[in-house]
Amino acid sequence: MRVTITLACTECGDRNYTSTKNKRTNPERLEFKKYSPRLKKVTVHRETR
Repeated sequence: MRVTITLACTECGDRNYTSTKNKRTNPERLEFKKYSPRLKKVTVHRETR
């Protein structure tokens, strides 16, 4: 049931991180605040399809 997801920066669009999630308990897209190396600051990263 766990799937690998890619997290993309909402400001620059770079796909910087991967993670896993359980589709049954979290059917919606995940959002995390992560460090963006290109922008050199913490930004919101959202799950991509």
